[in-house]
Amino acid sequence: MPRLQDRGASPTDQRHARTLVPVKAVLYRGPMRVESSLTSISWIPSEALPGLSRVPFEVGVTHYDRPPPDHIDDLEALRQTDRFRFANVLAAWVEVAEGRIVAHGHQGGGRIGATTIGRGRAALTFPAVALPDRRATPEVSSESVTFVQTAGGRTALPAPRRVRHPPFVQVEAPLCWTTLALTIRADGTSSGEMTGASPFPRHWLYDDGGTLVGKSGLIDFATWYRDAFGRHTPWGDADSPALVTEVESALERSLSAIIMGGARPAIRRLRAEATLVEQGRPGDELYLLLDGVLRVEVDGRALADLGPGALVGERALLEGGLRTSTLRAVTPCKVAVVSGERIDPAALAELSLGHRREQSPG
Repeated sequence: MPRLQDRGASPTDQRHARTLVPVKAVLYRGPMRVESSLTSISWIPSEALPGLSRVPFEVGVTHYDRPPPDHIDDLEALRQTDRFRFANVLAAWVEVAEGRIVAHGHQGGGRIGATTIGRGRAALTFPAVALPDRRATPEVSSESVTFVQTAGGRTALPAPRRVRHPPFVQVEAPLCWTTLALTIRADGTSSGEMTGASPFPRHWLYDDGGTLVGKSGLIDFATWYRDAFGRHTPWGDADSPALVTEVESALERSLSAIIMGGARPAIRRLRAEATLVEQGRPGDELYLLLDGVLRVEVDGRALADLGPGALVGERALLEGGLRTSTLRAVTPCKVAVVSGERIDPAALAELSLGHRREQSPG
């Protein structure tokens, strides 16, 4: 949550300021400083790469990344242990006097990971190449300030390939980035979002307290590999919109580890607008959404959009074998298919409690 500091006040006054500032900032002797931040982490999950591009990962020349933690306690420790490829830390502050913003400042910046190739003593680590952080001029009013920051770069390893634009052959690796927007208000509140991101790899978003709050919904390796360089990036004044979805539950994450940690499940790919399951039809399989966005529809009404990590289909196993909703692909999707017999029925029952969206108000 945003951090509040009352400049010129005693420690006792500062404790009161944390409670009273959102109500009436004029009560304090000096300008009050409100700080907040937003962080994204970019990483390469398994199942993220198509075809021959998987070969270096499958034979161990380089590696996929373990999923980042649900909560960031030490970003630098994650960087040093090669847990992410890039990070974007947008940190900022405002000063408030008599209920109005009188000053502001922009902090933070990009953090670069590394690429390790080989194994054991033969492993070599190549630091990534950072590009200059881009910061838009803040949007300022007496009630709020919005800060925008783009950060990213490319891996140090070459990636020779044919591309769609001049010079039609590219040697350097494509660029990865995220664009974050953070608004801090005079009442001490703040909010943020990921407004843009490279089509590859996966990007996770964390709030000021370091808690995971959003995920990019779709990885498009082909577009990234062919287009993400030069003027087709924020450094050439062209960004890609970010499709951000909500975070799955802790139970879904634990069950996902079971599904992907055992025998490799069957993988199904869906085109946009394709139907995965249809309401009223029989079914006995569970589905783990690996990439893309699925829409939940009941009686023709859209109830929710689900992103990577969502586990669906359990209600048919618990409620008579018929699908209780239609699941339709909003974007191209990649789905792991698993028999319901692999999951403890008690866990499925607990999972289903959060999936009764047709019973929710509104």
